[in-house]
Amino acid sequence: MLWLNVKALGLALGLLFGLTIFIATNWLVLKGGKPVGPHLSLLGQYFIGYKVSFLGSFIGFAYAFAVGAVSGALIGWIYNKIVEVRN
Repeated sequence: MLWLNVKALGLALGLLFGLTIFIATNWLVLKGGKPVGPHLSLLGQYFIGYKVSFLGSFIGFAYAFAVGAVSGALIGWIYNKIVEVRN
């Protein structure tokens, strides 16, 4: 079986998570309206300083990138350990 590059998977998932939050936040900011992103603003409970605003999209990107990078690295590491045991 093939091994995964842990750093590459971490970077890829970090960028995916970060860009998703960044784009979703800016989409809602540009869309406007009275209640701007009530559901997305709940991320502020977990991401300290995050708000549905242009500045908040950068804060959300940083937090989501970190979560995605750690998750991706952990998934890659676990996968590689399973491959190591099976070989």
